[in-house]
Amino acid sequence: MRGVRRRCALLLPVVLLLVGAAAGPEGPVVDTDRGPVRGRTHGAYSTFEGIPFAAPPTGPRRWRLPGPARRWEGVRDAGAPGSRCVQLPVLGPGGPVGSEDCLYLNVTAPAGPAAGARPRPVMVWFHGGGFFSGSGDVYRPDRLAVRGDAVVVTVNYRLGVFGLFGHPELGGAPGFALADQRAALRWVRTNAERFGGDPDNVTVFGESAGALSVCAHLTSPASAGLFHKAIVQSGSCSTTTPPSALLPGLGTYEPFVPARRTAEEGALAAARLGCDRPSGVLDCLRALDARALATPDLMQRFSLVPYGGSALPTEPRRALQAGRFHRVPVLQGTTRDEIRLFLAQTLAAHPIGDENAYRARMERSFGVGTARAVEAAYPVSAYPTPAIAWATLLTDASFICPTLRDGAALGRHVPTYGYRFSDRGAPDFTGLPPVPELPLGAAHGFELPYLFTITPLTEAQQRLADRMTGYWTAFARTGVPTAPGAPQWPRPGAPGRVLSLAPGADGIRTVDGRAEHHCALWDERWPGVTTAR
Repeated sequence: MRGVRRRCALLLPVVLLLVGAAAGPEGPVVDTDRGPVRGRTHGAYSTFEGIPFAAPPTGPRRWRLPGPARRWEGVRDAGAPGSRCVQLPVLGPGGPVGSEDCLYLNVTAPAGPAAGARPRPVMVWFHGGGFFSGSGDVYRPDRLAVRGDAVVVTVNYRLGVFGLFGHPELGGAPGFALADQRAALRWVRTNAERFGGDPDNVTVFGESAGALSVCAHLTSPASAGLFHKAIVQSGSCSTTTPPSALLPGLGTYEPFVPARRTAEEGALAAARLGCDRPSGVLDCLRALDARALATPDLMQRFSLVPYGGSALPTEPRRALQAGRFHRVPVLQGTTRDEIRLFLAQTLAAHPIGDENAYRARMERSFGVGTARAVEAAYPVSAYPTPAIAWATLLTDASFICPTLRDGAALGRHVPTYGYRFSDRGAPDFTGLPPVPELPLGAAHGFELPYLFTITPLTEAQQRLADRMTGYWTAFARTGVPTAPGAPQWPRPGAPGRVLSLAPGADGIRTVDGRAEHHCALWDERWPGVTTAR
């Protein structure tokens, strides 16, 4: 079953005139707090890649909180990304790739002075990939930087068993992945101005696992003061998937779990690895080769975010409901067909061929009583195929309605804006073979090419991308996602009202998300997760 989670992660896959920058013969040089770096110019923007923001978490530093990067002598070349963190290939066979020496970030900054009197807003991106795959350099943010006049930082963080391992000798489950992200945010606070950015105007944003990371930082006391706005894309604090939704026997997916459970799993894993001595377990584990740890089982077993410690004391969705989160503006949303990406990868093994198979799935995932209510709201006859019907109700139950619930909790305290990415003609950049009974539509992650340079877009899609870029960067600048001449967002606090984003003359419009996605049903019948507290 853990292999399903592996397959179902997001597939993902001139002279610079800046404050503190000096133009060299080969590219601009910026003097960071650890030493100068030389970037590359690309006309309207420059990049500085592979900048270490923390010490390599290798050898005896494995499973320790990130320490400061060492200073370097001379000018460090920042013309290429640093190593990606140890991870699993998302698709197909193959062993782990990447390096434990991976705590690097990349800065993209516009050329020339900022458009306004103040420094540029800074946007810090946390990538997706299920917490066991992905890297910051996959996402090219030149559109956000140039059209949005923003400084954009993309970040690597430890993954899988290296990033979310726990053990009693560690005092529980410290959440090293989130600690890495906080270290990157501290680097931004120290160095943003040197790249023309405003350290007092930092927006954290992320998609999938990156969005879950943003959610965690919103509710983490340890992240206080490190950011001023947040964008959550397809990974709200309440995201979850019911049992057997994708394959029989696959349990409920809950991205946040008690730290004690992670520590117990760590003790069991250590014993299986032969490190079950009475003392010195961590010394034994730290002496193991990374390849002995980066197995599919361990990388995915430790891809859930632990809560219950000082850094993340409360399960994030409950923290939101109780109003215990940082008071910053939030923009959050989903794609219209989130689950189709994941379901398309399991239909061959577990098809939904007819109405009986559809009903059996509902009963297995929700129980007989709830299944009847769900079938009444989602009759299979209303959809082209049973697979589309199942994907639609799962998207509503797992992503859209939980996001709207979180939006209501956030909106009681801070300005909160909701969106739904609805372009069912979005380009498919996954490389998956087509599934005739389940076109991917606006699937999980399919909004990313509209914000980052990933794959070509049609002319109409490019116009939508320009609108979205304007919205995202205006929010980063001011806390309000407005753009000149563009349709306006529903006012903050409007229950369930979100901005639907699609190409065409009427493609951007306000919709009643709660009504369109049967959220009253899900709030009553399947409102949340089930982990023992």
